[in-house]
Amino acid sequence: MDIASLVGFILAYVIIGGAITLGGPFIIFVNVPSMLVVIGGTFAVTLMRVTLGNFLGSFKVGLKGFFYKLDGTQNLIDESVELANIARKEGILALEGREITNTFLESGIGLCIDGHAPEVVKNLMSKDINMSIERHTQGADMFKAMAVYAPAMGMIGTLIGLVQMLANMSDPAAIGPAMAVALLTTLYGAIIANAFASPLAEKLILISGYEKLNKNLVLESIAGIQEGTNPRVLKQLLNAYLPANKRQEEE
Repeated sequence: MDIASLVGFILAYVIIGGAITLGGPFIIFVNVPSMLVVIGGTFAVTLMRVTLGNFLGSFKVGLKGFFYKLDGTQNLIDESVELANIARKEGILALEGREITNTFLESGIGLCIDGHAPEVVKNLMSKDINMSIERHTQGADMFKAMAVYAPAMGMIGTLIGLVQMLANMSDPAAIGPAMAVALLTTLYGAIIANAFASPLAEKLILISGYEKLNKNLVLESIAGIQEGTNPRVLKQLLNAYLPANKRQEEE
């Protein structure tokens, strides 16, 4: 679970809810027609730009922003070097049945044990990396689109409310409440865009970058294991994936 995403999400809505509650009754900020226009309208226009499968799949990808646990780069390096050491001393088949914590590394080792040529293993694993990045990109793009459409739908809802308000100008007492309801759609759109869709899209891009880095590390580890690279040399190569300060500590 990504604590930063969860804490940030909860904290944002606690702050917004607290500001609303301190300013008056919370119920005045609840308007069902406005919610239908903004939430329903945002989902509808977002669905227009993608397929139904991509739309539903993007929400599954979006959950990674809250529940994705990234393997530590140092742990991956240590595990890869340990596997390389075993393979160099006892042969690649000695890795069969061994517990491997990273699923991508495990699948790569499995391909090696099955006897696939290095170029075949590299092509298969590179394809996996590219498809993973594409899924993350599609998910991030959809949430970016929601961040654009939500304020626009909020403005549409506001205009609908203003038209309805102006149509009842004969009743001055109703103008204030009608204006408040009209402005609620703008508020809903701004909240969805800035406290949900846009941050989630940025988090998915960040996760995709970290995942690509780790998978490239694994790809290089598998190549080293197949080539019989000295584990000490392999560790020096993989340390390049660490930040400069961590690399210096390791050295």
